[in-house]
Formats: sequence, C-alpha cells, structure tokens
Amino acid sequence: MLQSKKGILSVLLCFTVLCSMFLTIPGTALASGTAKNVIILIPDGMSIDGTTLARWYQGGQSLAMDEIACGLVRTYSSDAPIADSAPAATAFATGYKSHTGYIGVLPVVANMPGLTPIAPGNEKKPVATILEGAKLAGKATGLIATSEIMHATPAGFSSHFPDRKNYDALSEQQVYNGIDVVLGAGTKFFSPEIRIDKEDLNAEVKKLGYDYVTNTAQLSASTSDKIWGMFSETSLAYDMDRDPAKEPSLAEMTAKAIEVLSKDKDGFFLMVEGSKVDWAAHANDPIGLISDIIAFDKAVQVTLDFAKENKDTVVIAVSDHGNGGISMGDAGTTGTYDKESLANFIEPLKKATLTGEGIEYKLNADKSNIAEVMATYFGITDLTAEEIEAIKNTKAASMNYTVGPMISKRANIGWTTGGHTGEEVVLYAYAPANVKQLKGVVENSDIAKYMAEVLGINLDEVNKKLFVNARPAYEAKGASVVWDNTDVNNPVVVVTKGSDTLRLPVYKNIAVLNGKEIKMNGLTVYNGVTTYVPQEAINLIQ
Repeated sequence: MLQSKKGILSVLLCFTVLCSMFLTIPGTALASGTAKNVIILIPDGMSIDGTTLARWYQGGQSLAMDEIACGLVRTYSSDAPIADSAPAATAFATGYKSHTGYIGVLPVVANMPGLTPIAPGNEKKPVATILEGAKLAGKATGLIATSEIMHATPAGFSSHFPDRKNYDALSEQQVYNGIDVVLGAGTKFFSPEIRIDKEDLNAEVKKLGYDYVTNTAQLSASTSDKIWGMFSETSLAYDMDRDPAKEPSLAEMTAKAIEVLSKDKDGFFLMVEGSKVDWAAHANDPIGLISDIIAFDKAVQVTLDFAKENKDTVVIAVSDHGNGGISMGDAGTTGTYDKESLANFIEPLKKATLTGEGIEYKLNADKSNIAEVMATYFGITDLTAEEIEAIKNTKAASMNYTVGPMISKRANIGWTTGGHTGEEVVLYAYAPANVKQLKGVVENSDIAKYMAEVLGINLDEVNKKLFVNARPAYEAKGASVVWDNTDVNNPVVVVTKGSDTLRLPVYKNIAVLNGKEIKMNGLTVYNGVTTYVPQEAINLIQ
C-alpha cells in the first residue's frame, strides 16, 4: 500500500513539473530577472515538415533549433485564421494582432475569438515596436533580412503604414528610425528613379553616417558602429545559389551584427529574417526551402553560441505562419507510405545543386538547353514533353514555380496550396538561467510582450512617447496645423503659434523649429488618414 502511495505521489510530482514546464504564461512578471539582449530570428513561412526534410537532407543531423524547441505559436491575424506576413510581423513586433497588409498599425477590425474590438478612433493607429522601445531604452538595434529590407517582416519591426506594398513610406521610415545595423537588399527601391518621392535614400544613408557596404568583403572589413549593407538590387539569392563574394550568408550577417551591436554597454535588440523560406514554399520548391532553412539554422547557431557564452541574451526563433501545406509523402504514397525508403524522398533532392530560381540563370535565351540544364543542376533526366513546354513558357523570375513541383513529384513531396496555412508553428527559445523561459502554446502577439518584459520595456509607455495624434494635441496648445503640399510626394506638417513655426517632414525623425533642425527620437507618421508625431514634437510648441 505504501509503495502504491509512493507511485501515485511520483506521478503527481511528474505531472506538476511538466505543467510548470509547458504551461508557463508569457507576459507575467519575471521573478528572476531580465536580459541585456534579445535576438529574434524569423524563418518566414517555415512549416514543421520543412524542418523534417532539412534534417533528413543532412543525413538525420539535428538542427541548431532542435535543442531549444519549447512550444507552439498561434499565428492567426485580427480578422482571419490564416495570416499574411505583415500582420504576423506586426504581432511579433508590437504585441497587437493586425489585418492583412498592415505594417506596425492597429487593424480596423479585430473579430477573431478572444480578441478585444478596436476602440473607435484607433483604427490604423501606429503602435510601437520592440525595436523602437529598445532604442528609446538606450539599446543598440539591428535588422537583417534576405528579402528587400522594406519587405513585410523587417518593415513590421521598423515602420508603420496600413499597406505593405508602399515601399516608399516604409523604407523612408527605416532610414530615419535610427537603427544601428541594417543588412539585406533593395537598392532598387532606394533609388530616385524608382521612388515616387524622388528621394535618393542610398545617398541619404551615407549622409546619416552609416558605413554603406555592398559585398561580403566590405561587410567583414567594416569597423563602424553604424553599418547599412545592401547586397542586391532586389532580394538576395537563395543560399544554395548565392555568390559568397557578393552576398554574405545569413549567418555571416548575423555574426557581424552581433559583433557591432554587442559593443553597446546597454545591450541590443536584433531581428533576423530568413525571408525566402516563405518564397520557396509559395513556389512549392523544396530545394529552395531546404537551402534557406539550413542557412537560417546556421544563423540560429551563431546566436546560440553568443548567448551561451555571454549568459545575458534571450534568443527566440519562430516562424510567422505556415506556407504551402508541405508534407513528406503525397497522394502517390497513399498505399505505400510505410514501405517507402528514406532514399526515395531524399535522393531526388540531393541531386539538385541549384534552386528553381538559380536554374533560370543557366538557361540560354531561347531555352534550347532545358534538358541539359535540368539534368546537370536538378538531376532530372526524364522530363516529359509537357514539362519541357512548361519551362519554355515560364516568365522571368517565376522558374522556381515551374520546376519546384517537378522535383517535388519525383521526391513524393506533397503540397496543398501555393499560399499560407493556418496551423501552429514551432516555438524555439533560449533564455539565461536567471530569466523565465517562454514555453507552451502562445499567441504570436505574446512574443512581443515577452521580449518587452525581459528587456524591461513598457510598450504602452513607448506608444505614448512616439505616437500622439498631432492635430488635436497642437490645437489644444492654441497652435494651427496645416499640410504643406508644395511637393505633393514629400508633404510636411506645419505647426504655427505666435512667432514659432515648426515643420515636420512626414516619415522622418526631423523637426525644424524656426529654421533650426532637431533630430527626434521618433518619426512623423501619416497612416493615410491621421498624422502622428512623438510627444517630443508636441513639446517643441509651448
């Protein structure tokens, strides 16, 4: 009887321990301390079968992420069960779920179960990001992506506008938001020939004191505390296709950012995105997917090595949503799934030495070398007439959408969609011993709350400092507010009271009071309806 009671007590004790491990509620007070640094890494669109394939592709070798897997993240947006990258990044960065396409602003509608409706007047209001909060706290900040730097995820941590396609507004805010290290791509979208506002942001970055680097050697050689790296006109190549002399790897960019940011005695915040995991999944291209999941995992290893050595850094790795509905096994394995060898799935993938995107650059102008290219770089020697015709008819920049499914078919890799999916994604997190771990099944918006908590940042207070509705605040002081549309694509908010005139260029951190320029700690943000300014700008008018 005594042994029986001991057995019951042991089971209860184990259950209690497991509950404490997996049911931790993020956002509660941290009993044992805060962290100096936080690094969040986002493999955009990574689903769990993608990591399964990556492990098998490496011969069963564990991923760096594996040792810190600790929960699941719910990915839905404010009004839909399947999220776009813009509201997903906004949730990670601000603690608020938002609507498709919205970057760093509240939604108009929040009607998913359990959400609080948006208060009237707060629709599309900009909300502070953890990066902006870290900056106000005196910490260094960094942003890395393999996409254009103004793409949805990096923009979600550094900009505010209810349209992810408005690259002009998003990128201008990034340039003037005081970020210490920015590494990625997108010089085309900084060019006055492309921009509606005709501003030359590539030149402006240099004027702001950044060491502007454009290749791997320049990045490695930089000794500056402020680096802006732009390594391609548009996105970077998939890691498998990458020219290492021209484009640094995600791991190299991450290591350099940590080297620079860690010099700040107050600590740092860094966001790292493996952007094109998502793009490969949209194309149903398993080679691109595996290429960039493995590249992402190497960046995770860099951060974990740093965190374990310094014991003052939280590392979070988490996808923003699933994509493609990828599965190891497809309709062709319905009756044979348990008899298929590992080689049947992996060997067709191992034959590829380029992604679908990379193959496009090996085809000649008339595409007369299709069979040779596909055999040499994809290991496919049995192309059908229909497949050859499909490749011939594929437009530029879409080749991975055509050839990705071809190798998927031969490797019995299944896909349910070319779009995002709504399942939970794996949460990976590491924290020093004195900091509470993030675990369990959590909301994507809880990630921001947790990061703010461990950094000792109150995002509500940051919101009050950064985003004040300009017109009523100035009019309450007896000032008048007008828009100067002399240059319609570069509007300026003009505030006058008595002999004082304050000019606030939209999307910049610049205030000009009676002709004297002042650098603010926040941006003037126009959301298409209302203009918001930092409290600092309000205080300039007495």
